[in-house]
Amino acid sequence: MAATRQNAYYVHGNTVRKIRPDREITREPKKKVNNSVRRNRDRAKNMNAGYVLFLGMALVATGIILVYYIGLQSDITNSVKHISTLESQLNDLKVANEENYSRISSSVDLEEIRRIAIQELGMQYAQEGQIISFTSENNDYVKQMAEIPKQD
Repeated sequence: MAATRQNAYYVHGNTVRKIRPDREITREPKKKVNNSVRRNRDRAKNMNAGYVLFLGMALVATGIILVYYIGLQSDITNSVKHISTLESQLNDLKVANEENYSRISSSVDLEEIRRIAIQELGMQYAQEGQIISFTSENNDYVKQMAEIPKQD
C-alpha cells in the first residue's frame, strides 16, 4: 500500500481517524514591516567595531573579576585550614598541660611539706588575732606597699 504525500494517513488500531482533512491548514500572510523597523532590525543584526570592542572589554573585565574572586576564595579556604590546624595544636597543648598539671599535683605530698615547714623551718600555725583581713578592689591578690601596723 503506497501512500502519497497528499493521501497520507495514519492508522491507529484498526480504524482510520482521518483520511483527508476537510480543510487545509491556512497560513497567515506575513505582516508587512515598516521600513524604519526593518532598518533598526538590520542595524541590530550587524555588529560594528565599537560594539565588539565593548563586548571584548566586558569579557576581559568579567574574567579578571572571576580570577580575583577565585583567588579570594582560595585564600579563605587556606585561612580556614590554617585556623583549623592551629586550633588542633591548641587543643593538643591544653591536653598536655592538663596532664602535666595533674601529674605534678599528684606528685606533691602535702604532709611532707607540712612536716618540713614545722620541724625543719620552725613555722607555726597562726594564732587567734594574728590574722589581719584587708579589702581589695582586685580579688586576685594584695600587694604590701608598707609595713603592716601591729594591733594591740
